[in-house]
Amino acid sequence: MKNIIRRCSLLLLSCCCVACSGDDKIAPAVITQPVAHDSDDPAVWFNRAHPAQSIVLGTDKDEDGAIYAFDMNGKIIEEKTIQGVARPNNVDVGYGLLFNGQPVDIAVVTERLTSKIRIFRLPDMVAIDNGGIKVFDGEQLAAPMGVSMYKRPSDGTLFVIVSRKQGPSDGRYLWQYRLDTTSQGTIVASKVREFGLWSGKKEIEAVAVDNELGYVYYSDEGVGVRKYHADPDAPDADKELAFFAREGFGKDHEGIAISDKGEHGGWIIVSDQENGELHLYPRKGKSPEFPHLHDLMKVVKISALDTDGIEVVSDLMLPDFPEGLLVAMSDDKTFHYYSLKDIVAETE
Repeated sequence: MKNIIRRCSLLLLSCCCVACSGDDKIAPAVITQPVAHDSDDPAVWFNRAHPAQSIVLGTDKDEDGAIYAFDMNGKIIEEKTIQGVARPNNVDVGYGLLFNGQPVDIAVVTERLTSKIRIFRLPDMVAIDNGGIKVFDGEQLAAPMGVSMYKRPSDGTLFVIVSRKQGPSDGRYLWQYRLDTTSQGTIVASKVREFGLWSGKKEIEAVAVDNELGYVYYSDEGVGVRKYHADPDAPDADKELAFFAREGFGKDHEGIAISDKGEHGGWIIVSDQENGELHLYPRKGKSPEFPHLHDLMKVVKISALDTDGIEVVSDLMLPDFPEGLLVAMSDDKTFHYYSLKDIVAETE
């Protein structure tokens, strides 16, 4: 009974009634307080020592936008929220960047109107980028949108993979950068490759990396999901490994999130923006012989509206999230926190 009361109070906080979502939709455990303009993309900083003190980050996509920080109850953390960002689009979190000789965790955000990525130290959200780092430098089409971090297991090098509002269709739509720090304590980003085919139909925004398996996925909106090696030094780094999720979507292929727990070694989860659905594909493919064959396994409906970005943290376990957390953007200026168990249970 106490848990029911707690959930209802959190939902009332954001003026949204989950009961109105319909019996066929999975309800969130938490709905955040609303952002000012246009919620877009979430990321999660996982506090391994104190999971209840983890932070959900969410972009407010506006010319005078912001990067909001929320606690695990969906309340805005004012002192960690960054205002005055020029149309922040997507955000991701990286762990263990060597900065001034010490490993730090970081949030990386695309600032579309300045053609920069912004980098903030976690968990205090202090800027450590000297005002931002230019991306797609020298390109006419240079408005960054999607972003995802890759940490190479062999040496711990951190990379940032960035997509843009428009780009060429000849395999150069995404650019990948290696992050390093100088002796003066500044962060530099060195481009290591250009890659990624594009259909030319809409745009590429959502990008997600599977660090353990070493793959990067991105949504070619309205067409499908493409898969490449995340390591720029892989022998076939520029070869497309898979092109899947090509049927059954209402409008746009949007957010992508990776769950590394459960059946099939975990899931590749893709949001169908128009239909309010999440499509689940086997993370490790059909079999060891066919690791790049990702057939649709299940579709689940969620209560979030017109969902764009999503994020999963399988290891973040709390009473409301006993087997992990999924965060989804909702078009009513909020972000929804779902129990990953509820999402994945639909496949059993």
